[in-house]
Amino acid sequence: MKTKTLHQSVLLKATPHEVYEALMDSKKHTEFTHSPAVICREVGAEFSAFDGWASGTTIELIPDKKIVQKWRGSDWPPGHYSTVTFELQAEGRDTRLDFTQADIPEDLYPDLKAGWVEYYWDNLTAYFG
Repeated sequence: MKTKTLHQSVLLKATPHEVYEALMDSKKHTEFTHSPAVICREVGAEFSAFDGWASGTTIELIPDKKIVQKWRGSDWPPGHYSTVTFELQAEGRDTRLDFTQADIPEDLYPDLKAGWVEYYWDNLTAYFG
């Protein structure tokens, strides 16, 4: 299967700690995505978002700096996971979030490229006002 890698960046009006908490706290994640999420803050723990559509395992956590997860959608080819990396960097009073998703099935790339913007970056921007 051919795969692609997605890179996106967004500047958020929040501290790295606030962004990290929004991504890693089940209640806050549910609030900004408007969809149920279950997230455990431990390396090796499973997570789900969007009422179970997205799921995976957390493989690296550096509080307020970096989150790395094995990630897949429920409609993906069986057993196929991508790797998502959220890197957080303070820029003045804001946070630059640099996002990478590797090993995306090529045919799903356009939907994921648009979906991260619509369901994460736009919602986080609104969440932090």
